[in-house]
Amino acid sequence: MFSVTYIEYNFKIDPLQPAADILIAELAEAGFESFVENDSGLLAYVLKSECEDAILNNIYILKNPEVKISWTIKEIEQQNWNAQWENSFHPITVADKCIVRAPFHEKIKVEYDIVIEPKMSFGTGHHETTHMMLQHILDTDFSNKAVLDMGCGTGVLAILAEMKGATTLDAIDINEWCFINSKENVERNRCNKIKVYQGDSHLLTDKKYDIILANINRNILLDDMPTYSKCLNKGGAIFLSGFYSQDLDIISSKCEEYGLRFVKKLENNNWISAKYVN
Repeated sequence: MFSVTYIEYNFKIDPLQPAADILIAELAEAGFESFVENDSGLLAYVLKSECEDAILNNIYILKNPEVKISWTIKEIEQQNWNAQWENSFHPITVADKCIVRAPFHEKIKVEYDIVIEPKMSFGTGHHETTHMMLQHILDTDFSNKAVLDMGCGTGVLAILAEMKGATTLDAIDINEWCFINSKENVERNRCNKIKVYQGDSHLLTDKKYDIILANINRNILLDDMPTYSKCLNKGGAIFLSGFYSQDLDIISSKCEEYGLRFVKKLENNNWISAKYVN
């Protein structure tokens, strides 16, 4: 069994929003990998090997005098994480067509039943960005499409894309735990068309896709846009998320620079998921 040790930061936040969402975005850029939101704040997880004493130095929301944020830290072993999810991970239903549940949840009859063992990976459908990306997939024809799920987390987006008829799928994440978790979830959902890779956009050389799904964060999306545009077949679509409404203009401007035209957006709690075509 793959074994890792994480550091858990338990943040207490007052007032809770929008500070919690801003904190998640900043922590993700600092290297934190997973988050569990609760009524008083959130739990944030970072690999012990990646956790430096100065990891919070550039988290600007912590310096905002209008928000009170305190935190405690502790080590958490991998085996403790599963028990934590059993207490906090509830089934998510999207548009009455798709349910994302854990193996310990009762099966409910829906068109798309996805079983996810989230462990330390991002992407269960609980966060607004993942939920909106699932909505986009449900509204899109994936029949016989070649698909990229970039920053795949749990693999949930690629899994739904295969269920909707995609025939060639690559799921990529730079994090080793996400890579392993995605492979497990792909097998768990009996998907046989998804190939999972560990890495970043450097793996996309000479690749071509009809649809690209990228739920990451603003800076990575901006940096990788030249690569995404080269990988997208003519008439293809790219769905982006992981950024706030105030970032939509800069994301759209970058997309336009590479011939990608804005089509529509979904918005939830100031988070955006947008569709572009070439």
